[in-house]
Amino acid sequence: MNKTFKNILNRSLGYLPFALCLVVLCFTASLVEFTLLNGAIQLVLFAVVVCIPTYLTKRMSYVDIGWPWGLVCIGLLVVFYGEGYWLRNYIVGGMYLFAGLRMGLGALVLWNKGHLNTELSRYQFQRKRWEKQGYKNENLSLQYEIMIQCFANITFLAIPAMLQAFNPTEIISSLEVFGYSMWVIFFVMEHLADLQKQKFLIKCRRENKKRQVCNVGLWKYTRHPNYFAEWMVWNALIVCSIPSLSDYFSVEGNLIGAGLLASLLYVSRIMYTTLVYYTGAVPSEYYSVQKRPDYKKHQETTPIFFPGKPKNTQNI
Repeated sequence: MNKTFKNILNRSLGYLPFALCLVVLCFTASLVEFTLLNGAIQLVLFAVVVCIPTYLTKRMSYVDIGWPWGLVCIGLLVVFYGEGYWLRNYIVGGMYLFAGLRMGLGALVLWNKGHLNTELSRYQFQRKRWEKQGYKNENLSLQYEIMIQCFANITFLAIPAMLQAFNPTEIISSLEVFGYSMWVIFFVMEHLADLQKQKFLIKCRRENKKRQVCNVGLWKYTRHPNYFAEWMVWNALIVCSIPSLSDYFSVEGNLIGAGLLASLLYVSRIMYTTLVYYTGAVPSEYYSVQKRPDYKKHQETTPIFFPGKPKNTQNI
Protein backbone atom coordinates (compact mmCIF):
# COMPACT_ATOMS: atom_id res chain seq x y z
CA MET A 1 0.00 0.00 0.00
CA ASN A 2 1.29 3.43 -0.94
CA LYS A 3 2.77 5.16 2.14
CA THR A 4 0.94 8.45 1.46
CA PHE A 5 -2.40 6.68 1.00
CA LYS A 6 -1.82 4.67 4.20
CA ASN A 7 -1.11 7.86 6.18
CA ILE A 8 -4.26 9.53 4.83
CA LEU A 9 -6.30 6.44 5.72
CA ASN A 10 -4.88 6.25 9.24
CA ARG A 11 -5.62 9.89 9.94
CA SER A 12 -9.08 9.63 8.46
CA LEU A 13 -9.80 6.72 10.79
CA GLY A 14 -8.65 8.93 13.67
CA TYR A 15 -11.67 11.15 13.00
CA LEU A 16 -14.09 8.23 12.63
CA PRO A 17 -15.25 7.92 16.29
CA PHE A 18 -16.04 11.65 16.38
CA ALA A 19 -17.93 11.44 13.10
CA LEU A 20 -20.02 8.49 14.35
CA CYS A 21 -20.78 10.32 17.60
CA LEU A 22 -21.78 13.42 15.66
CA VAL A 23 -24.18 11.36 13.53
CA VAL A 24 -25.84 9.98 16.67
CA LEU A 25 -26.20 13.47 18.17
CA CYS A 26 -27.58 14.97 14.95
CA PHE A 27 -30.23 12.22 14.76
CA THR A 28 -31.26 12.87 18.38
CA ALA A 29 -34.14 15.32 17.98
CA SER A 30 -33.76 16.96 21.40
CA LEU A 31 -29.98 17.41 21.07
CA VAL A 32 -29.38 18.36 17.45
CA GLU A 33 -29.80 22.13 17.91
CA PHE A 34 -27.50 22.17 20.95
CA THR A 35 -24.96 20.05 19.03
CA LEU A 36 -24.91 22.37 16.02
CA LEU A 37 -24.71 25.50 18.17
CA ASN A 38 -21.92 24.06 20.30
CA GLY A 39 -20.15 22.86 17.15
CA ALA A 40 -20.22 26.33 15.61
CA ILE A 41 -18.92 27.94 18.82
CA GLN A 42 -16.11 25.39 19.23
CA LEU A 43 -15.02 25.77 15.60
CA VAL A 44 -14.82 29.56 15.88
CA LEU A 45 -13.06 29.35 19.27
CA PHE A 46 -10.44 26.88 18.05
CA ALA A 47 -9.90 28.72 14.78
CA VAL A 48 -9.18 32.03 16.53
CA VAL A 49 -7.45 30.83 19.71
CA VAL A 50 -5.62 27.73 18.47
CA CYS A 51 -5.49 27.12 14.71
CA ILE A 52 -4.34 30.59 13.61
CA PRO A 53 -1.75 31.12 16.40
CA THR A 54 -0.42 27.61 15.79
CA TYR A 55 -0.10 28.23 12.05
CA LEU A 56 1.80 31.47 12.70
CA THR A 57 4.10 30.15 15.46
CA LYS A 58 4.29 26.40 14.69
CA ARG A 59 3.44 25.76 18.36
CA MET A 60 0.57 23.48 19.34
CA SER A 61 0.57 24.56 22.98
CA TYR A 62 -2.33 26.93 22.32
CA VAL A 63 -4.57 23.86 22.61
CA ASP A 64 -4.14 24.27 26.37
CA ILE A 65 -6.04 27.56 26.06
CA GLY A 66 -8.63 26.43 23.55
CA TRP A 67 -9.95 23.20 25.00
CA PRO A 68 -10.70 24.37 28.58
CA TRP A 69 -12.39 27.52 27.34
CA GLY A 70 -14.39 25.21 25.11
CA LEU A 71 -15.61 23.51 28.29
CA VAL A 72 -16.59 26.93 29.64
CA CYS A 73 -18.67 27.50 26.49
CA ILE A 74 -20.41 24.15 27.00
CA GLY A 75 -21.19 25.06 30.59
CA LEU A 76 -22.67 28.41 29.55
CA LEU A 77 -24.77 26.74 26.87
CA VAL A 78 -26.15 24.31 29.45
CA VAL A 79 -27.10 27.10 31.84
CA PHE A 80 -28.71 29.38 29.27
CA TYR A 81 -29.87 26.96 26.58
CA GLY A 82 -30.70 23.72 28.40
CA GLU A 83 -34.39 22.89 28.55
CA GLY A 84 -34.29 20.36 31.38
CA TYR A 85 -34.80 20.71 35.13
CA TRP A 86 -33.23 24.01 36.17
CA LEU A 87 -31.40 22.62 39.22
CA ARG A 88 -29.76 19.85 37.20
CA ASN A 89 -28.80 22.38 34.52
CA TYR A 90 -27.12 24.65 37.05
CA ILE A 91 -25.26 21.75 38.66
CA VAL A 92 -23.83 20.21 35.49
CA GLY A 93 -23.31 23.61 33.88
CA GLY A 94 -21.42 24.71 36.97
CA MET A 95 -19.24 21.59 36.84
CA TYR A 96 -18.16 22.39 33.30
CA LEU A 97 -17.63 26.05 34.17
CA PHE A 98 -15.50 25.29 37.25
CA ALA A 99 -13.37 22.71 35.43
CA GLY A 100 -12.93 24.88 32.34
CA LEU A 101 -12.16 28.07 34.23
CA ARG A 102 -9.64 26.33 36.49
CA MET A 103 -7.60 25.11 33.50
CA GLY A 104 -8.44 28.00 31.19
CA LEU A 105 -7.37 30.75 33.58
CA GLY A 106 -4.24 28.78 34.43
CA ALA A 107 -3.39 28.54 30.73
CA LEU A 108 -3.85 32.30 30.31
CA VAL A 109 -1.50 32.91 33.25
CA LEU A 110 1.13 30.69 31.59
CA TRP A 111 0.62 32.50 28.29
CA ASN A 112 0.95 35.90 30.00
CA LYS A 113 4.18 34.81 31.68
CA GLY A 114 5.63 33.70 28.35
CA HIS A 115 5.57 29.96 28.99
CA LEU A 116 3.83 29.35 25.66
CA ASN A 117 6.60 31.14 23.77
CA THR A 118 8.22 27.72 23.49
CA GLU A 119 6.42 24.45 22.75
CA LEU A 120 5.30 22.50 25.82
CA SER A 121 7.08 19.16 26.17
CA ARG A 122 3.96 17.04 25.58
CA TYR A 123 3.54 18.68 22.19
CA GLN A 124 7.23 18.34 21.41
CA PHE A 125 6.70 14.63 21.97
CA GLN A 126 4.01 14.61 19.27
CA ARG A 127 6.62 15.50 16.69
CA LYS A 128 8.57 12.36 17.61
CA ARG A 129 5.41 10.36 16.93
CA TRP A 130 4.89 12.06 13.57
CA GLU A 131 8.47 11.33 12.57
CA LYS A 132 8.16 7.68 13.59
CA GLN A 133 4.87 7.32 11.68
CA GLY A 134 6.23 9.04 8.58
CA TYR A 135 4.17 12.25 8.70
CA LYS A 136 6.39 14.93 7.17
CA ASN A 137 4.02 17.89 6.71
CA GLU A 138 4.29 19.72 10.04
CA ASN A 139 1.57 22.29 9.33
CA LEU A 140 -0.91 19.57 8.37
CA SER A 141 -0.01 17.48 11.41
CA LEU A 142 -0.45 20.42 13.77
CA GLN A 143 -3.90 21.28 12.43
CA TYR A 144 -4.94 17.62 12.40
CA GLU A 145 -4.07 17.19 16.08
CA ILE A 146 -5.78 20.47 17.01
CA MET A 147 -9.02 19.44 15.31
CA ILE A 148 -9.03 16.13 17.19
CA GLN A 149 -9.43 18.14 20.40
CA CYS A 150 -11.96 20.48 18.78
CA PHE A 151 -14.11 17.55 17.63
CA ALA A 152 -13.84 16.03 21.12
CA ASN A 153 -15.33 19.24 22.56
CA ILE A 154 -18.12 19.11 19.97
CA THR A 155 -18.98 15.45 20.54
CA PHE A 156 -17.86 13.17 23.37
CA LEU A 157 -16.88 15.75 25.97
CA ALA A 158 -20.18 17.57 25.56
CA ILE A 159 -22.38 14.47 25.89
CA PRO A 160 -22.68 14.39 29.72
CA ALA A 161 -23.68 18.06 29.66
CA MET A 162 -26.24 17.58 26.89
CA LEU A 163 -27.86 14.48 28.35
CA GLN A 164 -28.48 16.21 31.65
CA ALA A 165 -29.34 19.62 30.19
CA PHE A 166 -32.39 18.19 28.42
CA ASN A 167 -33.60 15.84 31.17
CA PRO A 168 -36.97 17.23 32.38
CA THR A 169 -37.23 14.96 35.44
CA GLU A 170 -37.61 17.22 38.49
CA ILE A 171 -36.00 14.77 40.86
CA ILE A 172 -32.26 14.45 41.46
CA SER A 173 -31.67 10.70 41.80
CA SER A 174 -29.34 9.04 44.29
CA LEU A 175 -27.04 7.97 41.42
CA GLU A 176 -26.79 11.59 40.29
CA VAL A 177 -25.95 12.70 43.84
CA PHE A 178 -23.28 9.99 43.96
CA GLY A 179 -21.85 11.17 40.63
CA TYR A 180 -21.85 14.81 41.72
CA SER A 181 -20.10 13.85 44.96
CA MET A 182 -17.49 11.87 43.02
CA TRP A 183 -16.90 14.89 40.82
CA VAL A 184 -16.28 17.21 43.80
CA ILE A 185 -13.93 14.73 45.48
CA PHE A 186 -11.75 14.19 42.43
CA PHE A 187 -11.88 17.82 41.32
CA VAL A 188 -10.47 18.74 44.76
CA MET A 189 -7.96 15.90 44.49
CA GLU A 190 -6.69 17.17 41.15
CA HIS A 191 -6.31 20.71 42.49
CA LEU A 192 -4.61 19.41 45.65
CA ALA A 193 -2.13 17.37 43.60
CA ASP A 194 -1.20 20.46 41.58
CA LEU A 195 -0.75 22.50 44.76
CA GLN A 196 1.43 19.80 46.35
CA LYS A 197 3.70 19.67 43.31
CA GLN A 198 3.92 23.46 43.13
CA LYS A 199 4.86 23.62 46.82
CA PHE A 200 7.44 20.87 46.31
CA LEU A 201 9.07 22.70 43.38
CA ILE A 202 9.17 25.99 45.31
CA LYS A 203 10.84 24.23 48.23
CA CYS A 204 13.42 22.65 45.89
CA ARG A 205 14.25 26.01 44.36
CA ARG A 206 14.70 27.59 47.79
CA GLU A 207 17.02 24.78 48.87
CA ASN A 208 18.85 24.92 45.52
CA LYS A 209 17.97 21.29 44.80
CA LYS A 210 17.57 20.70 41.08
CA ARG A 211 15.96 17.90 39.14
CA GLN A 212 14.24 16.35 42.15
CA VAL A 213 11.44 13.79 41.85
CA CYS A 214 8.14 14.86 43.40
CA ASN A 215 7.05 12.06 45.77
CA VAL A 216 5.14 13.96 48.45
CA GLY A 217 1.44 13.83 49.34
CA LEU A 218 -0.65 12.21 46.62
CA TRP A 219 2.47 11.83 44.48
CA LYS A 220 3.64 9.02 46.79
CA TYR A 221 0.91 6.73 45.50
CA THR A 222 0.89 7.43 41.77
CA ARG A 223 3.33 9.19 39.48
CA HIS A 224 0.47 11.24 38.03
CA PRO A 225 -2.25 11.88 40.63
CA ASN A 226 -3.47 14.95 38.74
CA TYR A 227 -4.08 12.93 35.57
CA PHE A 228 -5.78 10.13 37.51
CA ALA A 229 -8.05 12.65 39.26
CA GLU A 230 -8.89 14.33 35.94
CA TRP A 231 -9.89 10.94 34.51
CA MET A 232 -12.10 10.28 37.52
CA VAL A 233 -13.72 13.70 37.12
CA TRP A 234 -14.93 12.58 33.70
CA ASN A 235 -15.99 9.19 35.04
CA ALA A 236 -18.06 11.06 37.62
CA LEU A 237 -19.75 12.99 34.80
CA ILE A 238 -20.57 9.66 33.15
CA VAL A 239 -22.08 8.28 36.36
CA CYS A 240 -24.35 11.28 36.98
CA SER A 241 -25.47 11.20 33.31
CA ILE A 242 -26.74 7.61 33.38
CA PRO A 243 -30.16 8.42 34.94
CA SER A 244 -30.82 10.91 32.13
CA LEU A 245 -30.36 8.20 29.48
CA SER A 246 -33.65 6.44 30.22
CA ASP A 247 -35.66 9.28 28.70
CA TYR A 248 -33.68 9.08 25.48
CA PHE A 249 -34.38 5.35 25.11
CA SER A 250 -38.12 5.93 25.54
CA VAL A 251 -38.43 9.15 23.51
CA GLU A 252 -35.74 8.76 20.82
CA GLY A 253 -35.83 4.97 20.46
CA ASN A 254 -33.53 2.10 21.37
CA LEU A 255 -31.08 2.67 18.50
CA ILE A 256 -30.44 6.31 19.44
CA GLY A 257 -30.40 5.40 23.13
CA ALA A 258 -27.79 2.71 22.52
CA GLY A 259 -25.70 5.13 20.45
CA LEU A 260 -25.81 7.72 23.23
CA LEU A 261 -24.90 5.10 25.84
CA ALA A 262 -21.94 3.87 23.78
CA SER A 263 -20.79 7.47 23.23
CA LEU A 264 -21.12 8.27 26.92
CA LEU A 265 -19.05 5.25 27.95
CA TYR A 266 -16.46 6.08 25.29
CA VAL A 267 -15.74 9.33 27.14
CA SER A 268 -13.90 7.29 29.79
CA ARG A 269 -11.79 5.54 27.18
CA ILE A 270 -10.87 8.66 25.24
CA MET A 271 -9.86 10.51 28.41
CA TYR A 272 -7.81 7.55 29.69
CA THR A 273 -5.97 7.27 26.37
CA THR A 274 -5.31 11.01 26.32
CA LEU A 275 -4.15 11.29 29.93
CA VAL A 276 -1.91 8.22 29.84
CA TYR A 277 -0.60 7.92 26.28
CA TYR A 278 -1.46 10.94 24.16
CA THR A 279 -0.55 14.13 26.04
CA GLY A 280 -0.30 12.83 29.60
CA ALA A 281 1.88 10.36 31.46
CA VAL A 282 3.92 8.79 28.65
CA PRO A 283 5.11 12.08 27.04
CA SER A 284 5.80 13.55 30.48
CA GLU A 285 7.89 10.59 31.58
CA TYR A 286 9.90 10.53 28.36
CA TYR A 287 11.43 13.85 29.41
CA SER A 288 11.39 13.22 33.18
CA VAL A 289 13.71 10.24 32.76
CA GLN A 290 16.16 12.46 30.88
CA LYS A 291 15.98 15.40 33.29
CA ARG A 292 15.79 13.66 36.67
CA PRO A 293 18.44 11.03 37.50
CA ASP A 294 16.26 9.33 40.12
CA TYR A 295 13.14 9.09 38.00
CA LYS A 296 13.81 5.55 36.78
CA LYS A 297 13.90 4.39 40.39
CA HIS A 298 10.67 6.29 40.99
CA GLN A 299 9.10 4.37 38.10
CA GLU A 300 10.06 1.09 39.75
CA THR A 301 8.45 1.93 43.07
CA THR A 302 5.38 4.02 42.23
CA PRO A 303 2.42 3.15 39.93
CA ILE A 304 2.17 5.22 36.77
CA PHE A 305 -1.55 6.08 36.92
CA PHE A 306 -3.81 4.15 39.28
CA PRO A 307 -2.90 4.90 42.92
CA GLY A 308 -1.33 2.08 44.88
CA LYS A 309 0.94 1.35 47.78
CA PRO A 310 4.58 2.23 46.99
CA LYS A 311 6.86 -0.80 46.76
CA ASN A 312 9.01 0.71 49.49
CA THR A 313 8.78 3.67 51.86
CA GLN A 314 12.29 4.92 51.35
CA ASN A 315 12.45 8.46 49.97
CA ILE A 316 13.73 8.60 46.45
